[in-house]
Amino acid sequence: MLDAAISPGPAPIALPFGGPGSPVRIESLGPRARFALRLRQDHGFARVEESFGLALPREACRFNEGADRRALWLGPDEWLLVAPYDQAGAIVTEVQAALAGIPHSMVEVSHRSLGFALTGPKAASVLASGCPLDLDLRAFPVGMATRTVLAKTEIILQRIGAEEFQIDVWRSFANYTLGYLIEAARSYD
Repeated sequence: MLDAAISPGPAPIALPFGGPGSPVRIESLGPRARFALRLRQDHGFARVEESFGLALPREACRFNEGADRRALWLGPDEWLLVAPYDQAGAIVTEVQAALAGIPHSMVEVSHRSLGFALTGPKAASVLASGCPLDLDLRAFPVGMATRTVLAKTEIILQRIGAEEFQIDVWRSFANYTLGYLIEAARSYD
């Protein structure tokens, strides 16, 4: 029997952080369907693209996006497919059927990660306080996505706009990551 005195852990951090006109705003992206897709170069690309409705990026560390879906290149044979959460079942059915007979791996990882948006003129500076990447627009342009670290946490970082980033972080590290970002953002308030 569990001891009732065992704490369930820290309380979740309230979002959004920062109001309109704030130098940094941090918001939750809400639930998203995420799929880790492993597929050899040019084996079944056209089939995935037709069934998912979006081209897979062929350039390292880039993403392609449509109205409500995104495909991120994470490695030579690895992509992350992201879509609205309520479309997860249909995506599994369609993509798996399209790849029948083609060696691949597609794993739903929707519950593994949480997504957050950082926006505002100081968003890159807040990220740079704990991320080793050069986040200047020339080095990390709009449309770029990569695995990296933020403080002590592995994240997937995407640049959506000149002053807009999205982060995927493992659920178990979300409070730590948000706490870090909020502390860094407070220096600009």
